[in-house]
Amino acid sequence: MATITLVKGREKSLLRRHPWIFSRAIANVEGNPGSGDTVEVYSFKGDWLATAAYSPHSQIRARVWTFTPNTKIDLSFFIQKIKSAKQLRDDLIAPVSNAYRLIAGESDSLPGITLDVYDQIIVGQFLSAGAEKHKPLIVEALNNVFPNQPIYERSDVAVRKKEGLKQTRGWLHGESELQVWIKEHGLDVLIDIDKGHKTGFYLDQRDNRQVAAKYSKGKTVLNCFSYTGTFGLYALQAGAESVINVDVSDSALETANLQYQKNGFKQGFEQINADVFKYLRECKQQGKQFDTIVLDPPKFAENKGQVIRACRGYKDINMLALQILKPGGTLLTFSCSGLVDADLFQKVVADAAVDAKVEAQVVEKLTQAKDHPISLNYPEAFYLKGLVVKKSFG
Repeated sequence: MATITLVKGREKSLLRRHPWIFSRAIANVEGNPGSGDTVEVYSFKGDWLATAAYSPHSQIRARVWTFTPNTKIDLSFFIQKIKSAKQLRDDLIAPVSNAYRLIAGESDSLPGITLDVYDQIIVGQFLSAGAEKHKPLIVEALNNVFPNQPIYERSDVAVRKKEGLKQTRGWLHGESELQVWIKEHGLDVLIDIDKGHKTGFYLDQRDNRQVAAKYSKGKTVLNCFSYTGTFGLYALQAGAESVINVDVSDSALETANLQYQKNGFKQGFEQINADVFKYLRECKQQGKQFDTIVLDPPKFAENKGQVIRACRGYKDINMLALQILKPGGTLLTFSCSGLVDADLFQKVVADAAVDAKVEAQVVEKLTQAKDHPISLNYPEAFYLKGLVVKKSFG
């Protein structure tokens, strides 16, 4: 088997069980491993450290499969990992929804692999060289744990290019409808697994949608970057006076309409196709105000070079939202940019309040749902940050 020897001192992160090995940390590679091949990792002293998947095209040159010696990366390995992950989700999610994140990459010790379950369909993203190499084994393992369930691939993401991989999508096992209804906190939610964002839906906001509902009863609610309008759906269920969903996707807004009808809501909501930045400015100019505003934008920072620009974007939308929020109103604001940490995000929102000339307090801090766990050895898994901000009455 091929081997990697690390530069002196670079073994420290592996001794803390962080699963990434960067190219500059490698002193020597023996055995000519190909993309996704399994390699054994050694310290400069020759001490065994880990078994990893090799990626010759990526700055993350290897991703650790296991820190346990003499472990084979075979079918039984993947079955055990999937069963362990399923047991965790069964304990946390089963009473709440029939859709959940089964595998959250490195946090479930399966780097580069994302697997979501939508009722009877499994949707996967294989984002690393190791994940791609072992895709047939992973599919076989899924068939073992979830017999006869269709498996659809949504590896149509740009990050695969960094691993020397092409984008791809399609059925890996069986076939089914590409649109599926799931249950979440008693609501019917429609998922488009082929054309929807990510694997079809934002499961990571499940708990936060319920939090938003607490601040929606009898309120006028503005749901920005609404996608398929699920924050608004929760608001209507909670008894909101009215809901406005704003998004730039006609298909997402049409899905919102279908969901609202399916759940028995025929009025009290509006779907608006508009750029959120422009819409917020128009509301300010027209003197429109709302009791509750949800800001759930897409990722603004894909790399470190975009962080400053991302912060400007977060500041702009939060300033505008606070200006059109009624006194005593509630702003639920989020960032899914992992490179914008929680402290920086709160500072940006604080700066937005200063520029908006309003007083406001954070009353809750929110994060990703429980089926998106954060490994203690992989803090990068913490990416979704949310603040519940109350605007002063004064």
